[in-house]
Amino acid sequence: MFKTLTTLIRGHGHDAAQAMADTNAVTILRQQLRDAAQGLESARRSVAVVMAYCEREKKAAARIAQQLDDLEGRAVAALRMDREDLATEAAAAIAQLEAERTTTDRAIETYSAEIARLREEVGLAEGRLRTLQRGLQLADATAKSQKLRGTVPQGVLASLKEAEATLDRLQERQAHAEAAAAAVAELSAGTSAEATSARLAAAGCGAPLRPDAAAVLERLRGRVN
Repeated sequence: MFKTLTTLIRGHGHDAAQAMADTNAVTILRQQLRDAAQGLESARRSVAVVMAYCEREKKAAARIAQQLDDLEGRAVAALRMDREDLATEAAAAIAQLEAERTTTDRAIETYSAEIARLREEVGLAEGRLRTLQRGLQLADATAKSQKLRGTVPQGVLASLKEAEATLDRLQERQAHAEAAAAAVAELSAGTSAEATSARLAAAGCGAPLRPDAAAVLERLRGRVN
């Protein structure tokens, strides 16, 4: 039982840590890239240091070569003068310089190989860092876009939908009111014209619009006779 509880606690701890890492993934990635950039800068400085060492050894090699040429020429001159003692001394110095030259040449080879290796590694690291930085920019933009998607709450969308329905009903009522007003105006215009015609007919202007009682009575008398 105790082992189960321990495993459960460890599981919850792992889940919590994973959830925190997922929530802050962009921030964590940004810091990791800063750390990588700092490490890469240190690697560049290391390459520069190794290159400086290599240049120092190359200058030493050039100095040794110059000294060897000088001593060999002087040793030959000593032999021509039958100065065996001076020639022997020169030969010992030449042997020592040749040993130094061998050591220096090996150091130059070692430094050159190390410089080539470090440059390759730094170049690959720079490419990977640039790729990750572009990925970070994309991830950051995506995260911001996803965050903005939730800025409009559902209540606002529902209110907008209700407002659109209210506007539709209002426009429908306004259209109906305008149609009714037009019909009333048309009816009013017709009634006014009929009233005017009736007044004119009653005044004897033109034919009467409808027969009156006197005219009907006169017509009936004609039928009796």
